[in-house]
Amino acid sequence: MLSTSAELARSALDAAPDAMIIIDDAGTIRFANRQVSALFGYSHDDIIGRRVEQLMPERFRALHRTHRLEYSRAMRPRPMGQGLVLLGQHQDGGEFPVEISLSPIQDSDPILVAAAIRDVTDRKRVEAELTLARETAERAREAANQSRESADRANQAKSRFLAMASHDLRQPLQTLALLNGTLRRMIIHENAEEVLTQQDQAIGAMSRLLNALLDISKLESGAVKPQLSDFKVANLFEGLGREFASIAANRGLALELESTDECAHSDAALVEQILKNLVSNAIKYTRQGRVLLRCSRRNDSVSIEVRDTGIGIPAEQIAYIYDEFYQVGVPTNSSRDGYGLGLSIVQRLVKLLNVRLEVTSEVGKGSVFSLILPLGKSQSTTAAREPAGTMAAAVPSGKVRVLLVEDDPGVRDATRMLLSVEGYRVKAVSSKSEALRSMQAEGPPDLLITDYHLAEGELGTQVIACLREVSGTDLKAVLVTGDTSTLIKQMSGDGHLRIASKPINAEELLALLRALLAD
Repeated sequence: MLSTSAELARSALDAAPDAMIIIDDAGTIRFANRQVSALFGYSHDDIIGRRVEQLMPERFRALHRTHRLEYSRAMRPRPMGQGLVLLGQHQDGGEFPVEISLSPIQDSDPILVAAAIRDVTDRKRVEAELTLARETAERAREAANQSRESADRANQAKSRFLAMASHDLRQPLQTLALLNGTLRRMIIHENAEEVLTQQDQAIGAMSRLLNALLDISKLESGAVKPQLSDFKVANLFEGLGREFASIAANRGLALELESTDECAHSDAALVEQILKNLVSNAIKYTRQGRVLLRCSRRNDSVSIEVRDTGIGIPAEQIAYIYDEFYQVGVPTNSSRDGYGLGLSIVQRLVKLLNVRLEVTSEVGKGSVFSLILPLGKSQSTTAAREPAGTMAAAVPSGKVRVLLVEDDPGVRDATRMLLSVEGYRVKAVSSKSEALRSMQAEGPPDLLITDYHLAEGELGTQVIACLREVSGTDLKAVLVTGDTSTLIKQMSGDGHLRIASKPINAEELLALLRALLAD
């Protein structure tokens, strides 16, 4: 019976998944199961009788003898070398990581200890891979954070540059435009008039190109952030009609606006910019007939259409119309009417607003651009503002005192000369403090004209607020700016304030002043 029990125990130990050895108090191996041979490379008969230290690298053997003696004084089941890296050594000298559990065999004589040995090479490899993956992920997170910080700094730098460029690049054009208007009023010779007309056209072309390039740069830099709200489409149509009716008429075209009560939900200012580019393109590519703006509902959306009876777009060219400097039917390096940037800006705005733009066209019959916007909630009806120029002659300019605040000497002198030639009484200063001293000395002016970005970080809005507070009046003011941010556009709700976008030509500025004074 005892022999049968011993054989059963041996069979059970041989079936164990780990290598199992039994050693005596001298460290001699008295038993080894089959897995020991598989793990260490020794035959069963060769390993019996060896010292257990021979199963580990030589550099650890002396220390192990000390540990073994200490264990024999206080034996209990426990893991061996807790917190340490344990290594086994194959017969061929190769080393591998192991885990060892010790368990004393009770009531044995001599004292015997069973040791279960497990090869943890695969687990250690996985642990190392996981550690490497965590470290790599942490480095990636740090790099991503640094990249985001760098991107944020780059975007802030871009925004600062674009704000400066919007101001500084437009200043010389603003000066030229105003000087052109002043000379037109001073020179009556027929040839000079033709020169000034051509100069005015060149300034206008430069202004349009600069505005388009700055718009594209702002959109690409992320400086433009949509401000979503519900708005009436009819209000956009009214503004587009005022701006483009005369332009269309000068080309022998009719600009037709269908009445609509629909409301959309988007950024009204950016939608207006899209439609301005579409209407401008439609007029440019239509030789006869009309350009029509209409709006219709599509389930939970509204479709704003710009239809024309123009030259149309060949089907194979529709994919290219949004490319910069691409114009339908205009060969490269030939004379251009515009620069082919309008639709490139439109495409960027459409993506920014996350809306759709559909195009259908037939050569020789015209094109339809449909802007699909989310449906908005109905807005209360408000009275439309009088178009610019209404009652233009109601206020004689010779009796009007104008306070001009402009830090750029060239623009300041050009504006002052234009207004003086037109008959206004002008006081020109360069800062808020100078404007305040002028008003305290001469009283509130009839009209304030101020640049938005002034020296030393001053803003034209601060000038307006300060002079209104000190004078105790709703001083009528014109804010001249190259800034196209939503904040500036939101200020247009001030009934005593008009915003003029740089570069503004002399005729537009004077018409704006007359309209504001007549209100």
